Amino acid sequence: METLNQTKLSEFIIVGFPSLQRFQKPLFFLLLLIYLFTIIGNLLIFTVIRVDSQLHTPMYFFVSALSFLEIWYTAATIPKMLSNLLSERKRISFDGCLLQIYFFHSLGATECYLLTAMAYDRYLAICCPLHYSSTMNNKRCTKLVVTCWVCGLLGPMAEIILVSKLPFCGPNQIAHIFCDFPPLLTLVCTDTSMNVLVDFIINACKILATFLLILMSYLRIIQAILKIRTATGRRKAFSTCAAHLSVVVIFFGSILFMYVRLTKSYSLDYDRALAVVYAVLTPFLNPIIYSLRNKEIKAALQRMFQWQKRNTHQ
Repeated sequence: METLNQTKLSEFIIVGFPSLQRFQKPLFFLLLLIYLFTIIGNLLIFTVIRVDSQLHTPMYFFVSALSFLEIWYTAATIPKMLSNLLSERKRISFDGCLLQIYFFHSLGATECYLLTAMAYDRYLAICCPLHYSSTMNNKRCTKLVVTCWVCGLLGPMAEIILVSKLPFCGPNQIAHIFCDFPPLLTLVCTDTSMNVLVDFIINACKILATFLLILMSYLRIIQAILKIRTATGRRKAFSTCAAHLSVVVIFFGSILFMYVRLTKSYSLDYDRALAVVYAVLTPFLNPIIYSLRNKEIKAALQRMFQWQKRNTHQ
């Protein structure tokens, strides 16, 4: 473990997965392929929804907003992870580390709020169909998305300010795959119980509150679906929620275990594995879930490619 004599650290070294050091290049190409697929897939979904007028509905408006968000969410961590896989000394400056934490957490919080807004949209569509079109108009949808972004970007400010004032005067190796609050707090040379408590309260309010709202929405949705008399009707109603529910389970299932806890860190491998799920796997699966499992988006993609093909032959 590297130690520094200075009273204030100016940079950190991100350890990553030490046991996989000999697989750095294969991991780089694998992560690069995942990142390219994530960017292209989410950009394709965003574009086809914005271009195809048949998809100009509240549900797909939120899907396009989620795809747009995932592009920036992955940009907060994966490019630096790719750089570290090719570098012997995986350095990041103190300010760069705090910036990475800020954008990763603010965009992650925005995703929590956006997934909640999407659950509310499905609740209105299935449980209150007569009032749905008047309630979820374009103006209301835009306001919801803007509110999600504003609340998300403001969310981690208090945590960042508190961490920036802490003394980092010892080891400078972050035992994680990117900068984050839990591994960073283990490097502080003073008591961090207040920071851990503040992180817990903010994350509990942010993650648990949104998760419970989503859960309540789906309990009402399930009750409404069970009242539908035909099996075809029930299947059609549930199919509109399946993709969103899949993303919710994967995303919240990992961040709940990572951030809603009153300790600095669990097993290092445990934290790293969870980080791969919510930072890499969820954005990667988003275009797969919303394209392969959605007939309307697949049809819109076919129309867009056929239109481009006709234009190239003219």
